[in-house]
Amino acid sequence: MIISLVGYMGCGKSHISKILSEKLNFKLIDLDKEIFRRNKLTIPEIFEKKGEIYFRKLEREALEEILASEENVVLSLGGGTPVYYNNMEIINHNSKSIFLRASVATLSERLSKQKEKRPLIANISDENLPEFIAKHLFERNEFYSKAQFSINTDARTPEAIAAEIIEKLYH
Repeated sequence: MIISLVGYMGCGKSHISKILSEKLNFKLIDLDKEIFRRNKLTIPEIFEKKGEIYFRKLEREALEEILASEENVVLSLGGGTPVYYNNMEIINHNSKSIFLRASVATLSERLSKQKEKRPLIANISDENLPEFIAKHLFERNEFYSKAQFSINTDARTPEAIAAEIIEKLYH
């Protein structure tokens, strides 16, 4: 089984996928790290040198290959992955998809502390961050909400969220 975690940056995909893969003894694949491994360029470097369209093509190729594998995998997707091509369709077709929902307030609080690692928001002031996230989230929710399961992550520990995912998938 492949379990795909989707959601906006800062919703906890990386952290929760790590806990989930340990609990289930599944292989962990972070799509962004996989793209870095294959191309020897960080995501910001790919965006800067080759542009977003090029990055989305690399992302799609990596996604297709991972989803075609027969392994037990917890797949942590990039925040934008579900939005491009028919990615959400193939994610749903080839894996169990879980949308990790978080409020704008939660996301703003988390992301304001990690701006230097996030090229998309690096130059946005803290006061403008909630508005940016709300607008962006509104555009992406249409895709995220196609996931088979939706879990609220606000004010919850990653362990509790991982436990709820396992509960939903296995019971």
